[in-house]
Formats: sequence, structure tokens, C-alpha cells
Amino acid sequence: MVRGKIQMKRIENATNRQVTFSKRRSGLLKKAHELSVLCDVEVAVIIFSQKGRLYEFSSTDMQKMIERYRKHAKDERTNNIEAEQYMRQLKLETSELAKKIELLEVSKRKLLGHDISSCSYEELQEMDCRLERSLRSIRARKDQLFKEQIEQLEAKERLLLEENIQLRGKSAIGANLWQPLTQEKEVVTYCSQSTDSTNTELETELYIGLPEIRC
Repeated sequence: MVRGKIQMKRIENATNRQVTFSKRRSGLLKKAHELSVLCDVEVAVIIFSQKGRLYEFSSTDMQKMIERYRKHAKDERTNNIEAEQYMRQLKLETSELAKKIELLEVSKRKLLGHDISSCSYEELQEMDCRLERSLRSIRARKDQLFKEQIEQLEAKERLLLEENIQLRGKSAIGANLWQPLTQEKEVVTYCSQSTDSTNTELETELYIGLPEIRC
């Protein structure tokens, strides 16, 4: 027969409640002993009955276990307190940073020319000085970049001029080494006429190279 699920609530009948307490107490202490043996851990169980009677189990000395628990609980409380203090500090810093960001946003809008109707003469004078300092810094940086660009262009120009000179030198050397000379020589030989026919011989010779004396 399948055992039904027991509803977790206080047993109203005193006799049944006492029987259940005895059975489950013995089972709990047994399970604690088995857990300490099988898993090699320190286990302590303290039970007070409804009438105030004490039942306990400890795998080691109960007093040492209690002292260890107290120390651990104290350290845990200390860590919790430190964590709470740290969280409060973080919240405070976050709030201060939010206020600073808000002030910076207002100052930024004023520097851009917005919401300046409520500014006093001293505030406007201070913003004027800040803007002037910013403009000087921007112009100085701009001049520096402009000079660097000019220097880069001049260096590039010199490099191109040197390459152009080298290319002209190579072209001149090549022109001197490669000058094909073509000379044609035509030799016409007239043979004597016979009574039957006239023979005309045309000989053409082509010479390539430097002129030379030919015999």
C-alpha cells in the first residue's frame, strides 16, 4: 500500500505528536551519525523536546563544536556588517558622483550658450576666461598639426625630386648604350650587254652597327 504524503503542520493530538517526535528524533540522530561516518564530517545535533528535555548528538566534542559554531557565526556577522558598511559607502559615492555629473552637465550647457540667462556677471566672466583658454589650446594644437603636415609634404617632395634625378640619370645612360645604327649599302652591278638580252643585277646589303671601313 502506497503511503500518502504527510502534510507538514503541527499534530494536534498530543499522543500522536509524542509518538511522532520519538520516532523522528531517533531517525534524525541516526542519520546524523551515518552522515558523520560516511562523509567524514563533523556533525552536531541539539534537540529540546516540548517539555524542555535535551537530546543531542555530536561526532566530536560537543563543547568544541559549539565554540566553533559561535566563532563562525561571529565571523559571519562581522562579514555581514562589513559588507553592509561597504554597500553604504558605495551608495554614498554613487550619489556624490551623480551630483558631480549633474553639475558638469549644467556647466556644459552654459558653455554651449544654453541657460545663461540666470548666470551672474562673475559666472559669465569665468566662462569667458575658460573659453579663451580652450581656444588658445585648440589653436596651438592646430598650428602644431599644420606644421607637421608641411614637414611631411616637404620630405615627400624631396624624396620625389631625388627619385626623378635618379630616373633621369638612368635614362641618359640607357640612351648612350643603345643607339642602333643602320647603314644601307647598295651595290649596283651592270653587266655587259649581249646580243640576246640585257642582264641588270641589283645587290643591296644592310649593315647594323658602328660604321667601319669595308674593302
